[in-house]
Amino acid sequence: MKANAYKEAGVDIVAGDALVERIKPFAKSTNRSGTMGGLGGFGALFDTKAAGFKDPVLVSSTDGVGTKLRIAIDANTHDTVGIDLVAMCVNDILVQGAEPLFFLDYFASSQLNVDTAATVIEGIAEGCRQAGCALIGGETAEMPSMYEKGDYDLAGFSVGAVEREQVLTGESITEDDVVIGIASNGIHSNGYSLVRKIVSDNNFTYSEKSPFDDAPTLGHALLRPTKIYVRALLPLIQKGGLIKGLSHITGGGLTENIPRVLPDGLGVQLDAKLWSFQPVFKWLKKYGNLTNDDMSVTYNCGLGMIVITPKDKAEEVCTAINASGERATVIGQVVKAETDIRVGINHMDTEWAT
Repeated sequence: MKANAYKEAGVDIVAGDALVERIKPFAKSTNRSGTMGGLGGFGALFDTKAAGFKDPVLVSSTDGVGTKLRIAIDANTHDTVGIDLVAMCVNDILVQGAEPLFFLDYFASSQLNVDTAATVIEGIAEGCRQAGCALIGGETAEMPSMYEKGDYDLAGFSVGAVEREQVLTGESITEDDVVIGIASNGIHSNGYSLVRKIVSDNNFTYSEKSPFDDAPTLGHALLRPTKIYVRALLPLIQKGGLIKGLSHITGGGLTENIPRVLPDGLGVQLDAKLWSFQPVFKWLKKYGNLTNDDMSVTYNCGLGMIVITPKDKAEEVCTAINASGERATVIGQVVKAETDIRVGINHMDTEWAT
């Protein structure tokens, strides 16, 4: 067999090696206490004792970016989807009270484009820096005939730890606790199959000027990366007594995610006048001919994270979150769930109605 036979079959080992060398500085820039070794081994090591934990419970999550990747590929804009990938994983382990410790990525394509892959992984490293976790490994797979030329797929894997007594379960949530909403950065990473349908049905293009904000193009506006809430919330979790429950608003929107942290028999009543229904959601609602219910079960509608706190701690929690650079406000309270509908939203006289 000729030495370049594997390359002729569609897999370029030399390109893969070049990518590893190119991304090593990205990974090194994410090192934190507990990191052991570097890229290139068969497995990745992490020392939880060196990270400062005494009696840790490990929390893990795996996720992807969904069809938001299709927009990144079609718009040829690859620098932010890596942030999305990290965010979807680390925000999910944060809601259990965990500090993200390390991250691994999986990048698959039909034929490796080193520049594209390096740009994506540089975004992953940026997400890890925002989350305070180390990028300690990953996998790059070339699979000819599995993907169309120019396409790629991403998956992420994160592990965090929380001291046993600080695990957040939501079990202590009671009626009259306060609901705080933290602003999203737009759509984040869910509902993009519907986004793409709305773009197609209305003959929009990703290269045109954004019709709803000051982004240079619609593609850039729709690719705005998911917020990472670790630095804003982890100190409050570790302080203890301030946060009873957290809900990351992902697939299923407000109505499906908030009940996941509520004890049986409880719901929340939210007032939509108390937070910003961002222009991108008004645009989706209008051009998708969507109802308020469609919006709240599909999108975050301006809220990336929900915090449930005792009434007498709400002001302290909001002040601390706002001081971190995020935008937090009280948006409702915990109530008895009289019906199967556990999330009530008052839309009267709000931006949702326009």
